[in-house]
Amino acid sequence: MFVLNVIGKGADPALFGGLGSGPARILSPGLAFDLPVTGIASLIAARDIAADLFPEGPLDLNLVKTERRRKKLLVADMDSTIINVECLDELADMAGLKPQIAAITERAMRGELEFEAALTERVGMLKGLSLDALERTYLERVRLNPGATSLLATMRANGAHTMLVSGGFGYFTSRVAQAAGFHVERGNTLLDDGAALTGEVALPILGREAKLQALEDGVAANGLDFADALAVGDGANDLAMIQKAGLGVAYHAKPVVAQAAGAAITHNDLTALLYLQGYADDEIVGG
Repeated sequence: MFVLNVIGKGADPALFGGLGSGPARILSPGLAFDLPVTGIASLIAARDIAADLFPEGPLDLNLVKTERRRKKLLVADMDSTIINVECLDELADMAGLKPQIAAITERAMRGELEFEAALTERVGMLKGLSLDALERTYLERVRLNPGATSLLATMRANGAHTMLVSGGFGYFTSRVAQAAGFHVERGNTLLDDGAALTGEVALPILGREAKLQALEDGVAANGLDFADALAVGDGANDLAMIQKAGLGVAYHAKPVVAQAAGAAITHNDLTALLYLQGYADDEIVGG
């Protein structure tokens, strides 16, 4: 069985009258609901209705399986997913190189460049940057995206194992994981000489395949199936884990990711990942 999950300000089952195969379940009044439907044709019809009623597109509509809907494993990207920035781009800003490095980041996230090579090139451009820049970047620039703490607290309260897996850097993943409430984290290691960055990153580089491996490791270590996992990210290096997970979500993602993912959240915050799993407001911890 499937439900049409609708999330966004002004979400009202009455707007989709006659589309569902049963009564709607309200997850958050005026914000999120589930509508039982028969299949993909209902999703297409709903999107047509939403496009007519909400031309500016504030609604996220996704067709979600009801079987094993609440996931027992969360594997999440960090930059521009759990947090508000791309940490490497912000380090580049400290070095006065943000336009050049951000342009490479954008192309890599769109899948136009091979991730590992693009990361090596960008880190090389930061050679000589003082280690103080890492602390300044974290303190001044990095913020958890809205809904992050509720997402982690709610899934953990319901028995889920949570993993932060980033093509970014361990300096940031360790701090973000603690702040958000992840069980474990993985990230790349920036090399330094004790005072400044050397322009190198430790090998092997954690990229697309390593993120998939993290998902596989999480499934195996916790005695789960891939159907029990939720993977979320925004860039091309997240695609493999997103496509393998039972619920793969493109979060405010690049077009190549949004088109290939099983679900997409474009207009709402990270609380939407709970509504996708069928959680209602009174079940959300800290909501």
